[in-house]
Amino acid sequence: MAHLNEHERLIVDVVSQWVDDKVKPQVRDLEHADIYPADLIDDMKQMGVFGLVVPEEYGGSGVSATCYAAVTEELSRGWMSLAGAMGSHSVIAKLVLEFGTDRQRDRYLPGMATGETRAAMALTEPGGGSDLQAMTTHAVRDADGYVVNGTKTWITNAIRAAVLGVMVKTSRSADPPHRGISILLLEKGPGLTVSRPLPKLGYKGVESCEVAFDDHRAPLESLLGVEEGHGFAQMMRGLEIGRIQVASRAVGVAQAAFDDAVRYSQERHAFGKPIWEHQAIGHHLANMATRIAAARGLVMQAAEVYDSGKRADLEAGMAKLFASEMCKDVVFDAMRIFGAYGFSPEFDIERYYRDAPLMVIGEGTNEIQRNIIARELIRRSGI
Repeated sequence: MAHLNEHERLIVDVVSQWVDDKVKPQVRDLEHADIYPADLIDDMKQMGVFGLVVPEEYGGSGVSATCYAAVTEELSRGWMSLAGAMGSHSVIAKLVLEFGTDRQRDRYLPGMATGETRAAMALTEPGGGSDLQAMTTHAVRDADGYVVNGTKTWITNAIRAAVLGVMVKTSRSADPPHRGISILLLEKGPGLTVSRPLPKLGYKGVESCEVAFDDHRAPLESLLGVEEGHGFAQMMRGLEIGRIQVASRAVGVAQAAFDDAVRYSQERHAFGKPIWEHQAIGHHLANMATRIAAARGLVMQAAEVYDSGKRADLEAGMAKLFASEMCKDVVFDAMRIFGAYGFSPEFDIERYYRDAPLMVIGEGTNEIQRNIIARELIRRSGI
């Protein structure tokens, strides 16, 4: 928090207190019932969480990526699904801000700042996974606009989103293929169908759906920016803040698991003393705390590079890779400390355990992150 100004510290403090007072007392019941947290989402709107990355001129807060990451961590410390609800929304806001036309900024950003206009990011396809250039969803341009066909899946906010940032092929013959990819800002209408929420291991409460396009018509001005063929590069920039956000989610979930484990290790006694005094448990706690601190440092480094305006795919990839793997391991160590109670739905550890894998997979799998990191390391070596 050392790099936050006074206003940003206040924002983080307000969210942190809200998590303790409002989220934690009810999250277990909401999560187990897989209930959409409407009241909590409304609170997030009132706190300005959906407008964190939107500049003040459009009604948002315009905070730094460092502050955005810190708020994400606090939300995830309470319930990772809440951070997911604002994550892809914020990526689309950033894309509109950086690459959109003046008309697009005026149309979408004020509503996105308040959360009244929710956004969803539609990249993944049922058969495509991490290979975005292999997508089959396409848009054919005619005199009246675009005709869109294809399917996207695992789309967070799909039901409640008013606008979807959809990656499509506007040229299926482009060489290289990424030159034929564009982003369309699509609003719901005939030919756009959202499925029921897909069942998931974790990440409950917030919907993830399949979205199908069947001759869906969109106006020419739905193209993000003014020229086709820039969607892949645009989305790669958007995924930098997206991966910083996923890394922050991982830190938040790990911190929650660690906090629970520390408390439990002081309350639970075995062989005449608190279990933290047994070296095996104490070493687990030491390793957990160290790895969380290291992951948080990588997140802050990535956020600072992003705020500088420089390319941050290396730093964001490192943060996402390390933090998500760390989260998975820390949560499992917390389950070890809790023993059989960690396996019980009456404790939050099992929720953290179900939520943790999403950060390893989401926003580009960790196998893809390693590819990105290696490629960027070579590029920056200058040899």
